[in-house]
Amino acid sequence: MKVLKFGGTSVGSPERMKKLLDIVNPAERQIVVLSAMSGTTNSLVEISNALLKEDKKKGIELITSLKNNYDTVVAELLPAGDFRAQGQEVVDYHFSFLLSLANNVFTTIEDKVVLAQGELLSTTLYHVYLKSIGVPSVLLPALDFMRIDEDNEPVVDFITQNLTPILTANPANKLFITQGFICRNSFGEIDNLRRGGSDYTASLIGAAISADEVQIWTDIDGMHNNDPRIVKGTKPIANLSFDEAAELAYFGAKILHPQSVFPARKYKIPVRLLNTMEPKAFGTLISTESEKGKIKSIAAKEGITAIKIQSSRMLLAYGFLRKVFEVFERYKTPIDMITTSEVAVSLTVDFTDNLDKIVTELNAFGSVELDRDQTIICVVGDFGAEKHGYASKVLDAIKHLPVRMISYGGSAYNISLLVNTDDKVEALRSLHNRIFE
Repeated sequence: MKVLKFGGTSVGSPERMKKLLDIVNPAERQIVVLSAMSGTTNSLVEISNALLKEDKKKGIELITSLKNNYDTVVAELLPAGDFRAQGQEVVDYHFSFLLSLANNVFTTIEDKVVLAQGELLSTTLYHVYLKSIGVPSVLLPALDFMRIDEDNEPVVDFITQNLTPILTANPANKLFITQGFICRNSFGEIDNLRRGGSDYTASLIGAAISADEVQIWTDIDGMHNNDPRIVKGTKPIANLSFDEAAELAYFGAKILHPQSVFPARKYKIPVRLLNTMEPKAFGTLISTESEKGKIKSIAAKEGITAIKIQSSRMLLAYGFLRKVFEVFERYKTPIDMITTSEVAVSLTVDFTDNLDKIVTELNAFGSVELDRDQTIICVVGDFGAEKHGYASKVLDAIKHLPVRMISYGGSAYNISLLVNTDDKVEALRSLHNRIFE
């Protein structure tokens, strides 16, 4: 069985929804994971923000505007008659529910409920569309089997235990439709896997049912060897290892949700990145295998803050780094890069909500300096200890730019460089010209 995930642009209009059957084969047993229609989640965030600010009037206006869009979707997607009436009933139900939330006390719990409506709408409307053209399918409510624990980590065993019986009970059915992104938390409340989480949903389902393959369909033909929005002449990468893909996803490659690689890697489920607009393009295959002895791709992650802690007490002081890391652990702030010397340690973070509190505690260890508006440039490939020449090639490409930090050797797949965000574009282009051209 395969798992196919389609993002918001792939289901962004009635026309796009209809074209999914050019890719989805109803005769092949598969689970189709759908995101919300493009623009819907952003609109739902606006609605939620208005209601959290107790701006009921604005919230209702936004709900009404979004409903008008969906009324148009129903009219264009479904033929006049019973099926259009079913589709309209779906839209009326969800937007009546949103209006009821607007007229009651609204908290962060309801915020998660609002965000879930996009995926519930897209999947149900697509299910009705399939019925209208005589294609049998089963609608799988993700809220029945997708669960996260108290640490917001997915529970794969729970997914397996609750999804497998549903699939077993429908042996004659080939096509199953479910929602990406949404889940229930450890309290049974509606929650989500964070933005971009539909990729994660597909990967988790693939791991839970030991799928033959997970396919992530977007509007670009696989993962490219650089950011095509910035650098000309980029090319898709045919094959990546799980580790290489994880590095690229975490450090800025937008095509893949960073967390989505890990379940597939753990359970060795191949992941293929494909283009809805060019279904015959090979895309990128992520698996245990990868081409050895070459640099694969470059990615960039903005919004980075560098923190330098300098202290003469570091010299020969065991336990110093542990104490530093414990500060970040207390404030649940992950660290991206780290470099050390005898008297200083520099590290980077991209989550800065608790930065002031962190700096206050770090001041007890020595002087603290901050550099904001930084970007991590991540060069990914086969950088095993036996390889030579790659590091010099990377550094030579940006020798004309100031580099704040360099991380090399932490993994066999990554050289990371910290530069000023103002230098990001030049760094990406210069690296591309030196490495790939």
